[in-house]
Amino acid sequence: MARISGSSTFEGLLIDWSIDQPVGISRLPVGLLSRAQVAAELEKVQGRKAMTAAYEADLILRMAQLSPDDHDPRPGSAGARSVGWTAGAGEPGVSEFFTGELAMVLNRGRGTATHRYSRARAWRDNLPATYAALGRGDLDEPRAAALADVLGDVDPQLAAAIEGRLLPEAVDLSVTRLRQRAAELLAELDSAAADERHEEAQQAADVFLQPGPDGMATLGADLPADEAAEAYAVIDTLARMAKAVGDQRPIARIRTELYSLLLRRPGGHGQPDVAAHLTITATLDSLAGAGTQAGTVNGLVITAAHVRGLLARIAALGLEPPPGGSLTFALTDTDGRLLATTTVAELLRIAKTGCPEHPADDCDCPVLGPPPATDAYAHTARQERFVTTRDRCCRMPNCGQRVGWTDLDHVVPHAADGDTTCTNLCCLCRSHHRLKTFAPGWHFRMEPDGTLHVTTPTGITRTTRPPGLRPPQAEPAPEPPDLSTPAGILDHLRRTSPDPPDTGPPGHEPDPAPDDDPPPF
Repeated sequence: MARISGSSTFEGLLIDWSIDQPVGISRLPVGLLSRAQVAAELEKVQGRKAMTAAYEADLILRMAQLSPDDHDPRPGSAGARSVGWTAGAGEPGVSEFFTGELAMVLNRGRGTATHRYSRARAWRDNLPATYAALGRGDLDEPRAAALADVLGDVDPQLAAAIEGRLLPEAVDLSVTRLRQRAAELLAELDSAAADERHEEAQQAADVFLQPGPDGMATLGADLPADEAAEAYAVIDTLARMAKAVGDQRPIARIRTELYSLLLRRPGGHGQPDVAAHLTITATLDSLAGAGTQAGTVNGLVITAAHVRGLLARIAALGLEPPPGGSLTFALTDTDGRLLATTTVAELLRIAKTGCPEHPADDCDCPVLGPPPATDAYAHTARQERFVTTRDRCCRMPNCGQRVGWTDLDHVVPHAADGDTTCTNLCCLCRSHHRLKTFAPGWHFRMEPDGTLHVTTPTGITRTTRPPGLRPPQAEPAPEPPDLSTPAGILDHLRRTSPDPPDTGPPGHEPDPAPDDDPPPF
């Protein structure tokens, strides 16, 4: 682990000792507190959280200061960042890969790390009074964060003027109202800048898909407020019309179905189906109805019964892919390890031809498995299908960028004798691919089942497994010895003694152990 040195040897040792101490906080005996004491202690906890947030910001800014851009690819050189590429952008002189390392340290996504870094800079540069109040515990983190979100990118003098008007009343406003007041004052004092920020927000808008529980997911989009309100009004009006003509379902259920239909059938039922590209992942037992282990469709978790229902609906195993689309089967073992990927055509061919050496009833020969390695640098199409199906997203811890925006990277570089095989290929988004290639001090190691271990230059290691792969189960604890019997006591001594004595046969005297440190005479 990298050590921080103070201005003297003693200070450096003291810092090292402090860092090595276990994490802990002072706690009152909660069961003995009165209601008023609980309320007072909760109030103190909020202050401690605020001071911790300020301390975290101090640490982030210091780490950025210690992460110079000396080794970043320069404009015009191999691997240089494209014009307009903003991932990792920060202060001049700070490495573009700093937020990638910060994400690993925080064990959060790069977006969260970038936001924390931007917020720390906003407090330091634009909102020094807010930063000081946070450090004293006088202003809580959510309110300080709301001010940073609104005022972090504006002119420092303008931010200071708004801060001076809002900070005295900040603790008396809700977080939402504080954010609104900051935005109102900003628009009032600099309307042109407000229009520019609205345009930037529109340029950065996107559609997002978030997995949810119970086989559900959330599909949404960043829209201008007027467009979002208009879209909701259309859906709500159509749902109320359906209720008026006799639809007995809850209106929320009707709105949800209309939302889905309007997106998937924008021209109505007479329009052709939208082409779909599906990957169904399931264990063989679940497909056969002998197991209940959940599967996935395009990475979204569904139940085993849902998987079988989908297979029946699309006549899978019968078999046809969606019109204009594709259908890939990912077969796993009960631990979620990907065994093979296959298509409808391949399944039909295997079912018809079988094993050329044995009758179908007597053959246990494998007919599906991972694609073979290739001597070339470029991966094969079958390898790409297998690895993208296994990984589903960028494999950097906490990233999650979907595979359509990732590269297949050699974990051990091909130039360093790394094989082009599925056990040495993984999905990395372009930003993390560049980090692995050009940022010094990083180490990537992958196990045969696809488990990836990533170590930062500061020695922090995070592990990421392919989605669906279960972590190895811990070895069961040995049964405690029965100390009520002589045999149990002897067994306990053998387990706990660092060097069990050699009892030998009856009457045998064991040899004396040599002295580790013999006396000087």
